[in-house]
Amino acid sequence: MKHSKRYRAAAEKVELGKLYGLREAVELYKQIATAKFNESLEVHVRLGVDPRHADQQVRSTVGLPHGTGVTRRVLVLAAGEKQKEAQDAGADIVGGEDLVQKISGGWLEFDAVIATPDMMKSVGRLGKVLGPRGMMPSAKTGTVTFDLTNAISEIKAGRVEFRVDKAGITHNAIGRREFTVDQLFENAKAILQAIYKARPASVKGTYVKSVTIAPTMGPGIAVDPLDVQREVSA
Repeated sequence: MKHSKRYRAAAEKVELGKLYGLREAVELYKQIATAKFNESLEVHVRLGVDPRHADQQVRSTVGLPHGTGVTRRVLVLAAGEKQKEAQDAGADIVGGEDLVQKISGGWLEFDAVIATPDMMKSVGRLGKVLGPRGMMPSAKTGTVTFDLTNAISEIKAGRVEFRVDKAGITHNAIGRREFTVDQLFENAKAILQAIYKARPASVKGTYVKSVTIAPTMGPGIAVDPLDVQREVSA
């Protein structure tokens, strides 16, 4: 695979085979994120879980101290007075059965979905559309609730959801190049702490097998899992 001159220059700054400390890796990210747009910092964590087993699923949410740097369009599925509550709380799109039908038809111009419990009978039909995109409302992640004001404010403030894919890896963008090293480090630490906290009781042996951070358009930086464990325990 051929890489651009910019990518190769960035890759030369990453020492092959080295495991960096978490803060050290964030500092290096700031040096190699040189795309012409405001790149994201992505954190990828490979876990020692088998997602095929229900008791080894890892899925939860965490509020990032400094947000993600991205404005998220929040869609709320509700009925009656709850629609007005959602509008007053700052939801970008609010509706009921009409929106369920629209999403079923392939419309996806939003970034997060919240639903009230009484709407879930209808929302359940959207599993095949929203599920693969990680946007299916769930009580576990606080997106199925009657407390719409709190749920909307948390998402707008920078709450993110993490979940393992079929390979047992979580993937999350946790900030932008414009953030300071301290802001990125604190966001990275927050999501890693949450991932450790979400460890299933049935998992034996090594839980966090590898941690990699990377700019959207750049090479990955391998982070020492032992350093991560020290940081999240501090």
